[in-house]
Amino acid sequence: MKNVKWNTILDSLKLSEFEKARDCLRSVLIKTELIHSRIFSNESGNDVYIKPENLQTTGAFKIRGAYNKISKLSMQQRQRGLIASSAGNHAQGVAFAAQKLGVEATIVMPKTTPLIKVDATKGYGANVVLFGDCYDEAYAEARRLEKEKGYVFIHPFNDLDVIIGQGTIGLEIIQELQDIDCIVVPIGGGGLISGIAAAAKILKPDIKIIGVEPEGAKAMKVSMESNRLVHLDTVDTIADGVAVKKPGDITFSIIKNFVDEIVTVSDFEIMESFLVLLERHKLIGENAGVLSLTALKKIKEKNKKIVCLVSGGNIDVVTISAMIDRGLVSRGRLFCFSVELADKPGELLKISQLLADANANVVKLDHNQFKALDRFMNVQLEVTVETNGHEHIRQIVKVLKNDGYNIMKIY
Repeated sequence: MKNVKWNTILDSLKLSEFEKARDCLRSVLIKTELIHSRIFSNESGNDVYIKPENLQTTGAFKIRGAYNKISKLSMQQRQRGLIASSAGNHAQGVAFAAQKLGVEATIVMPKTTPLIKVDATKGYGANVVLFGDCYDEAYAEARRLEKEKGYVFIHPFNDLDVIIGQGTIGLEIIQELQDIDCIVVPIGGGGLISGIAAAAKILKPDIKIIGVEPEGAKAMKVSMESNRLVHLDTVDTIADGVAVKKPGDITFSIIKNFVDEIVTVSDFEIMESFLVLLERHKLIGENAGVLSLTALKKIKEKNKKIVCLVSGGNIDVVTISAMIDRGLVSRGRLFCFSVELADKPGELLKISQLLADANANVVKLDHNQFKALDRFMNVQLEVTVETNGHEHIRQIVKVLKNDGYNIMKIY
């Protein structure tokens, strides 16, 4: 393990350190009590609770680690000013903490960062620099500015004070639900799960800790399987908050010793979880924030008490709209298909009646003779209908085929 001694890390991960961080954070945190989820419990076969860190002041858990770290800086360090790199949530945590503690902060964010996160960071008084297309490029630029300007760098995950701050979540979960069996946590660079796993295992050694990464950004899982830190060439996921090419050496070491399992989920599955959380719990989670809920179907255990951490909810309205549409498709709530009809009166009425009889509510129709293979004889009809799940879609397809229609599914 390069430049990191495990004994030094272990000495820092003591219950007293987590308790000090909890006391330090008490004045700036919103209490995020567990929410029992009937829908996720029923779908997973477990007793599922949500830890809604998306309800924190900055919209994510990152305020914990950032505030704990900055509060420990000396006056001389604070006078130099702070710099951080972030895809959004760490940026707001650092900006908020810096403002509260009277310290100037500069945040380097990828150019692809959602506008809501950029504006929120500026709103806490930080200077924002947009650089690069992913977190790792923003990180490199922040490190360059650190040397050039003499700033103090606040790492988003590979820092023990940050990790301990995030770990206060573990204390809160076990205090509230003492007979818990498992905690499921999103993984980006690994700071969040490192802190939670260490704190939780101190209090309850037999608890299971499961990490979750997107399939397109699974740097920690690959590193664990390789037994060494692995730098991914590229990352590709809608979960921008965890799109990290290389995890930290400190977090890698802690995860290796305290985390029991890491699972991966697809972007399509993330969209589905986003929709269920929004529709059934009236909670908004960002793409990275709902990873833990998405992983529930991948967990082998049944009839266990599981807490899923919704780590953040900073997502812009345009993305929310797109996520809802995609989530509806994933859940079988929207069905779009095309079919060629004879170009004569009554054909459109006939297929509309079949759909009505099948209880499919038409959302959109596109009746276009120029799309048909034989535009002089046929008309291509593209139909989007509201449905009640995948079984309902199969019934609609069967009804149409039984009546002689050869349809092509679009989504």
